[in-house]
Amino acid sequence: MQRLQTILPAAIILVLGIWVAFISFTQEPAAAYIFPRLFSAAFVGLACIGAITALLGKSSSEQGISLIDLRNMLPGVIVACIYVFWGAKFFGFYTGTTLAVFAMLTLYDPAPHTSAMTWIKRIVITACFMAVMYGLFALILNVYTPREIFA
Repeated sequence: MQRLQTILPAAIILVLGIWVAFISFTQEPAAAYIFPRLFSAAFVGLACIGAITALLGKSSSEQGISLIDLRNMLPGVIVACIYVFWGAKFFGFYTGTTLAVFAMLTLYDPAPHTSAMTWIKRIVITACFMAVMYGLFALILNVYTPREIFA
């Protein structure tokens, strides 16, 4: 069972990487998907290394993922799935990403939710993160981002 706890996550990540690569390599226009294609190819390569390492039993995480770890990750996985499968397309990349990052900060920041300074800190971190994302994707890489009602 303990070995399965290292092999199963590695296999899931590999399957997700192959799925993302397949989607990015089958979309048109090709020029709009250069960055996702490079990123997904690197992701699949690293996922292959992780899966092979887990299969050979040489993983650095011998105990695998515990149920407590899974429970702690579940809210973030739910937010990420909502963002990937609905939010980025519905709200557009920048608005959807802003909402997702703010939700993740709110979920995982150990600071109290009753302090106004905590909320200001989360807003500032989200704004700085989005400024970097905008600079990276729109200005430096000049890549296509999903656009819908708020984009």
